[in-house]
Amino acid sequence: MNIKTDFIGEIVAEDFRTAAIFKKYGIDFCCKGGRTIEEACENRKIDTEPIYEEIENLSKRDDNSIDFNSWPLDLLADYVEKTHHRYVEEKTPVLQAFLDKLCKVHGGSHPELFEIRELFDASAQDLGAHMKKEELMLFPFIKNMVKAQIDGSAIPQPPFGTVENPVNMMKHEHTVEGERLRKIAELTDEYTPPADACNTYRVTFSMLQDFENDLHKHIHLENNILFPKAIKLEKEFQ
Repeated sequence: MNIKTDFIGEIVAEDFRTAAIFKKYGIDFCCKGGRTIEEACENRKIDTEPIYEEIENLSKRDDNSIDFNSWPLDLLADYVEKTHHRYVEEKTPVLQAFLDKLCKVHGGSHPELFEIRELFDASAQDLGAHMKKEELMLFPFIKNMVKAQIDGSAIPQPPFGTVENPVNMMKHEHTVEGERLRKIAELTDEYTPPADACNTYRVTFSMLQDFENDLHKHIHLENNILFPKAIKLEKEFQ
């Protein structure tokens, strides 16, 4: 890869270890992965050279990370659903219960908790609908394309016309969720519990941070690997 000309999403797709570097510098590699490092740094008014240097140093280390970029699309779709969709489904009700408790106990002294709860509840509702659209429409079509490619058969005409239509919708919804979680990170001072925080407070902030990190990887796998390859595969049938 050429780290000076490739898009950030392409760099992370090639080597997911670079995601930690972009996160360190506050650069969005999932929802806003269609930019070069120079463009992202110009927007944030930071120097590109330390980032280039850290990415170059990665190539000198042993790489034990998973190469999602080499996976068949049907396997990747299954992985996203069984790993990241299930994570959201499992953690969401736990976080909602914790946030309810924090608002009742600490809302008087920390009113920002009410906005955090409102944002997370909206995210939980929209993510639930978003994932169902992927599981019931988009992912099955991607799997059908992979099967047709193996069998040498034609793909059935989907009700949404071309795969780019649901992909564009999913990417827009990813951007909305990314903005919500950025706002939550801001309201929590990057998930830093206040001095008077109880154990539940600390656990909740830690879980919110884990939730954001998982969603970043989830969106990256779709926006930067699964979706572009699905669009490319569909074109092979035209």
